[in-house]
Amino acid sequence: MKTISSTLSAAAFMLLPLLNTGSNSALAKFESSFFTNDSIGTNSFDPEMELIYDSLKLSKRGLKKEAFNYAYTGYKKLEEEGRLNKEGLITICDLSQSSKRKRLYLIDLNECKLVLNTYVAHGKNSGGEYARKFSNRPESLQSSLGFYRTKTTYWGVHGLALTLSGLEPGFNDKAERRKIVLHGSQYIGDNYRRWGKFMGRSFGCPAVPMKQSKTLINTIKDGSCLFIYHPSKPYLKGSKILNG
Repeated sequence: MKTISSTLSAAAFMLLPLLNTGSNSALAKFESSFFTNDSIGTNSFDPEMELIYDSLKLSKRGLKKEAFNYAYTGYKKLEEEGRLNKEGLITICDLSQSSKRKRLYLIDLNECKLVLNTYVAHGKNSGGEYARKFSNRPESLQSSLGFYRTKTTYWGVHGLALTLSGLEPGFNDKAERRKIVLHGSQYIGDNYRRWGKFMGRSFGCPAVPMKQSKTLINTIKDGSCLFIYHPSKPYLKGSKILNG
């Protein structure tokens, strides 16, 4: 990976979105049980990771430093283990953000470049505006967290689609069986954001705006890293890629 020259700047961590219902005590109990603010190496972030994060001004685009740190940590592990055929690219879907926000980030780590920042859908049974629940179970219609390796493309009902291989047993390793793919859709994008109560949802696939799908898919296909993030304790504590 190329060395990047930049001045490190302080980044303020963004708070998780609050639940719409329930008392403050109930909210605190819920978040304590299922979400965590703990981050791998929070007190000693990798300097190279921080340089990239600050240089690309990812905080201003809504991507939390914790999320990027997890993504970078997992990417480096997969790279070192030789599990990626297309190195230098990482796609991050930050499902802790509102679906009304552009929460997919395609980053070229070698060039220190934000290639694309756009919308991405979560599964219809994962939640409304915010994703709250996740599953690896077939027919759950929920998103699955964790790291994926992109595979080949095909033409389906949504046009060009990209198959994904889930790399995390118990969290997303049934992705191919569930037919979880990255595809374009008309139910997500600026027009839907303007008129819909919240962004359209999928059957569990990370669907993106149709106008950007072909370029995104052709850029990341054939062995790059894709990471679907949410600060839920079961995943962050149980991921072998992050904790192995």
